[in-house]
Amino acid sequence: MQIGAQLYTTRNTCQTLEDFADTLTRVADIGYRTVQVSGTCPFPAEWLKSQLERTGLSCVLTHTPAARLLNDLDQVAADHRVFGCEYVGLGFWAFDPEKDMSYEKFMATWPAVAKQLHDRGLYFMYHNHDREFIRREGKTILARLAEEIPAEHMGFTLDTFWVQAGGGDPAWWLEKLAGRIPCIHLKDYAYGRSMAVVGEGNINFDRVFEKAEAGGTRYMLVEQDDCHGEDPIECLRRSWLYLKSRGFE
Repeated sequence: MQIGAQLYTTRNTCQTLEDFADTLTRVADIGYRTVQVSGTCPFPAEWLKSQLERTGLSCVLTHTPAARLLNDLDQVAADHRVFGCEYVGLGFWAFDPEKDMSYEKFMATWPAVAKQLHDRGLYFMYHNHDREFIRREGKTILARLAEEIPAEHMGFTLDTFWVQAGGGDPAWWLEKLAGRIPCIHLKDYAYGRSMAVVGEGNINFDRVFEKAEAGGTRYMLVEQDDCHGEDPIECLRRSWLYLKSRGFE
């Protein structure tokens, strides 16, 4: 398994192409070799390809805006092929009818998108938060999604923090969803429902690593939405050092 950086961590320094390029350089200088592109400014696909080549990075996953997935899917697929990324992610769905994001609307919308991406040689990845652990008819939403959408059409970017925030066990869910989690978000959980540098919180990452490897995970992407006033690059650096000490690169 390779470790990478989820650029949503550094989103505030990725809002112009110049700053985005500088952030990629700083991430590569830490030692990361893979990234997820999420929360950045818009960018031409050829520009990202050139920046990845310049820094020696590869983009293994994106979070692509829902409007682009729904209205411009052919171009999304073409762009991902340009910069060599096979995993196309949806970052959020509220499962809240009041926000026009009900479970029923999800099922009426995204399985078709997932199939269209599959038909184009790409793989749709859904990223969980804690609301996926609401129970419907005795089952969590996450379990229902896994049952009702074919594994060959949709995978899960399991987020360790949000699984725990929802009352779940990240390692247990990695085992349950084995075979359809090529990418995970490593995000530590500290007292007070606080996001932490990986290895500085309370998640049992040894079990996470064991179950991820057994289940076929390829990329473990470090993410910290909230760095509590610290430099996000420094937080990514400490996470990288912890993961390197556990034998990952």
